[in-house]
Amino acid sequence: MLSFFKTLSTKRSAWFLLFSSALLLEAIALYFQHGMGLAPCVMCIYERVAILGIAFSGLLGLLYPSSMLLRLVALLIGLSSAIKGLMISITHLDLQLYPAPWKQCSAVAEFPETLPLDQWFPALFLPSGSCSEVTWQFLGFSMVQWIVVIFALYTLLLALIFISQVKRLKPKQRRLFH
Repeated sequence: MLSFFKTLSTKRSAWFLLFSSALLLEAIALYFQHGMGLAPCVMCIYERVAILGIAFSGLLGLLYPSSMLLRLVALLIGLSSAIKGLMISITHLDLQLYPAPWKQCSAVAEFPETLPLDQWFPALFLPSGSCSEVTWQFLGFSMVQWIVVIFALYTLLLALIFISQVKRLKPKQRRLFH
């Protein structure tokens, strides 16, 4: 199984799938925000940044997938983004499932001063909603519950691919006679 994931990580199509799936999730988030009028909260914005980290790792791996160093860097960026996104989304889910006056998320995104994404790209990163409010559901699950599942899948997949990098691929043996 690990050799399958190692072989998969050396193909551009796998990295393109990672990149395009993350971009699709970003496009869906923007549709929810601008098309449906759902206001994103601070945690939603942080989850969006984590998805962009996964997209960046897919783009990085897409450049030269046969390079072990570039693959490892891309996998580390993607895996750390997926883990951080999973942690943020679990905290966000806790705020939704168990709302309390003493458990509130900030009303302002706290980006570093050197990277104020909410000021540079307010259409993408300016929060205006409440973290504890459930505004959308699909099949009985809230958007945050779906995001937890998505980040868990990204984390599992990227962890398996990262672990598979230590696996040596066996060279195919040529048989002259069957």
